[in-house]
Amino acid sequence: MSEILCRDLVRIFATDGVEVQALQGLNLTVEPGELVAVVGASGSGKSTLLNILSGLDTPTGGSAVVAGTDLLTMGRRERVHYQRRTVGFVWQQTSRNLLPYLTATENVRLPLELAGAGTRAERAARARDLLELLDVAEVADRRPAEMSGGQQQRVAIAVAVANAPRVLLADEPTGELDEATSVEVLEALRSVNLATGVTTLVVTHDPAVSEHVARTVQIRDGRTSTEVLRRTEVDEHGAERHVAEEFAVLDRVGRLQLPPDFVEALDLRDRVRLALEPDHVQVRPDRRELS
Repeated sequence: MSEILCRDLVRIFATDGVEVQALQGLNLTVEPGELVAVVGASGSGKSTLLNILSGLDTPTGGSAVVAGTDLLTMGRRERVHYQRRTVGFVWQQTSRNLLPYLTATENVRLPLELAGAGTRAERAARARDLLELLDVAEVADRRPAEMSGGQQQRVAIAVAVANAPRVLLADEPTGELDEATSVEVLEALRSVNLATGVTTLVVTHDPAVSEHVARTVQIRDGRTSTEVLRRTEVDEHGAERHVAEEFAVLDRVGRLQLPPDFVEALDLRDRVRLALEPDHVQVRPDRRELS
């Protein structure tokens, strides 16, 4: 069973009588244990998607199920339990992730205490183990102001997974960091994903983030448009090579979005010629339009 399943997801915002459709029938499936990056330009709908998956917003239409929880029908009490137990969240702004007057250890222990998880000794051991896993054990007794931005984000990841959620959501987790520190945080997310098996969804506008994950989903105009799958192959000589394949995403009525560089390279516009071949579909410019 998929850990994240969105079907025909729609979110419409109305302001002063003007409606804006942030999500326009988005489809997304994430399997248990996957680490997926969702990328898109500003206004593409990726932040709206994350707000819905985190339980901070409710879709206008369609369906969204996370770890068996129907996000459209859950009540207030279910929402609180969902946000405390089912999903963990890492914000872009480091200041939103940690309480400034608590140490790193105390920040990690807080969600455990709010959930009433284990004994005091067990909570302390859990916090210590997570800080070690994320390679920030040396800041255990420091407050956020005494840490670097990268250390704060790694502690924030520890806080987000303290209650062993089934899904970890990260909203632009490297947005305030330099390139080298961003790599450290992304590798920390991957380490947590591998060590705990938590399904992880990273939302970002930075295409470089996708190099650290096996699957990247591109959102354009409120819909999933393309996916890139990465894998490592070993040839007959034992040499490794990295392979990346790009796929267009078909919706339930057969629509797809061609990547912008494909459209530009062939000067596709208005309408295109289609031809059904035995094993593929041909897409060509309509030369009569160009003449």
